[in-house]
Amino acid sequence: MQSINISRRKFVKGLAGSAAGIAVMGGNPGMSAMSYSRIIGANERITIGVIGCGGMANSHMEALLNMKQSDNVEITAVCDIYTNRLEKAKELTKAQAFKNYQEILQKKDIDYVLIATPEHWHYQMTLDAISAGKHIYVEKPMTHTIEQAKDICNKISSSKLKLQVGVQGMSDDSYETAHKMITEGALGKVVMAHIDYSRNYPGDFWAYEIDPDARPGVNLDWEAWLGPAPKRPWDPRRYFQWRRYWDYSGGIATDLFIHRVTRIIKSVGLSFPDYVVATGGTWNFVNSVAEIPDTFNMMLDYPEKITVMVVSSLANDMPIRHVIRGHKATLEFTKEGFTITPQEQSELAKISGTGETVEGTNLFTYRKTGAEDVTLHHRNLIAAIRKSEPLKCDSNLGLYGVVACMMGVESFRNRKYLKWDQQNKMIIES
Repeated sequence: MQSINISRRKFVKGLAGSAAGIAVMGGNPGMSAMSYSRIIGANERITIGVIGCGGMANSHMEALLNMKQSDNVEITAVCDIYTNRLEKAKELTKAQAFKNYQEILQKKDIDYVLIATPEHWHYQMTLDAISAGKHIYVEKPMTHTIEQAKDICNKISSSKLKLQVGVQGMSDDSYETAHKMITEGALGKVVMAHIDYSRNYPGDFWAYEIDPDARPGVNLDWEAWLGPAPKRPWDPRRYFQWRRYWDYSGGIATDLFIHRVTRIIKSVGLSFPDYVVATGGTWNFVNSVAEIPDTFNMMLDYPEKITVMVVSSLANDMPIRHVIRGHKATLEFTKEGFTITPQEQSELAKISGTGETVEGTNLFTYRKTGAEDVTLHHRNLIAAIRKSEPLKCDSNLGLYGVVACMMGVESFRNRKYLKWDQQNKMIIES
């Protein structure tokens, strides 16, 4: 069998390569009144304000508290519109408590804010934080709509502020390393990638427990929580199970796929797709009140002539292989990092009849040094603030993820095949 022209030396060389990031929403990098932020010394304590104190925020707060001494950071303010959550956060952090996030933004001693609210609030809170001169960690997705994401990119690029999007998997160095190797030609021409994020809920999906103590007008500000979303009467399911409603979430696409598609975008060096189509429906939990589907799939064609497939079921969690297929070799992401299998060895595996690699084949294996971890993701933002280190998931990468996922949502909801207008940066019908 003819030997494939990919050597181990070439693989290792690829690790030392570098690729420039793609800036898409240009702006003036000069400092303005809107973008002013306190200049922080290398050894100076960084103070953090937490906006939103629900489930995900608790993971962040625990991580930040553990980083207090090692990274010289401190949570000095917390905010939530539900008193029960606010009091628990205050007790946990010993920080000042506020019910209005604007009060945190007005505090001159706050260096950066963590925005861990439902998706429909990400845009306005991020916009206000930029205006207040605060660095930002905003949970994924960066915004609830594509137009909002474009606006944030414009605003942040006109400032000296740092914005980290909470796709914490980007703090796993597998993806930037894969990108370097793919750029070096380790896979040949990349033609396809596929990846999944599936779960198996026993009764109903994302049906989080409802706290019977929540009483709007007494200990919870329902109108403030709705904010920019459509006005609706109090519904505890919408508050505690907001991921199941289109008003506040893109469902599987923006809660799960954003993690997966961002990995592929980063690894292959993609930006905006050409075409997107999404399929699925409520196939299992047919009695659920959820508006979003329990089964969702997206196919994205990129101008680089690459198809990306993302699949999910919330009623079956059997995983598929997370692979990037090239003409000369295939890269597969694993829990330890990734492997690269030259095409000739894939042929041997196929002959074995198992689909697994034949024993004795010489694969390239990369063992990661990072992890999908909120601590590392915050640490990266802190290093960006103190030393201007590159962000693992900046606003441009956040924008690419929002475009991919929200085009999928729009395709599914309208049952249409959609095209991205590359010149005007907007969705049009295919």
